[in-house]
Amino acid sequence: MQIQKQTTPVLLFNDECGVCRHIARWVYQSATGNVGEPSILLQPIGDDPEALRLLNPELDIWDAYATIHLLMPDGSMRLGGEAVAEVLRSLPNTRWFAWTFAIRMFGFRPFQTILNVGYTILADVRPIFGCESCGTPSVWLRPIGWMRRRVKALLGTRQHPSPHFTSFSGVKRRQPEVAADRAIAAK
Repeated sequence: MQIQKQTTPVLLFNDECGVCRHIARWVYQSATGNVGEPSILLQPIGDDPEALRLLNPELDIWDAYATIHLLMPDGSMRLGGEAVAEVLRSLPNTRWFAWTFAIRMFGFRPFQTILNVGYTILADVRPIFGCESCGTPSVWLRPIGWMRRRVKALLGTRQHPSPHFTSFSGVKRRQPEVAADRAIAAK
């Protein structure tokens, strides 16, 4: 088993989760920018634990599904809110404010703590949006998931009416149009 060397960070994302795919698409668009050379590589987790271990031998597939992982070029891993902060530092359009996550006040990083809490809430909320691969909602979110399913069952799936098209063969046209069409066909 040969470990792959990388020169840019690799963001692992759950490609079965709609929320994760949407965020990964945004990161990809932001990472490529106008230069064409991405500042971050994205890789879906997939279902092969050995393929992930080629990236980093300490990487566990179930941990990767549970928490965002950013594999750094030096071989270290960033997890959760720390990974999000590092991604924001690497993207050209968010680099301008990402330095705030490193600010320390009395040995405490307040902005990083806020980001960590925000990531934890997002990670807990993902299953409510229908991502079965993200696990079950946390205990504090289960009533919200139950209410969402209940409202969906009561309202049913909404069917948007298809547009109504009328065939031209059944429509009576005005007499001048019919005469013009006959004249064109006769030529």
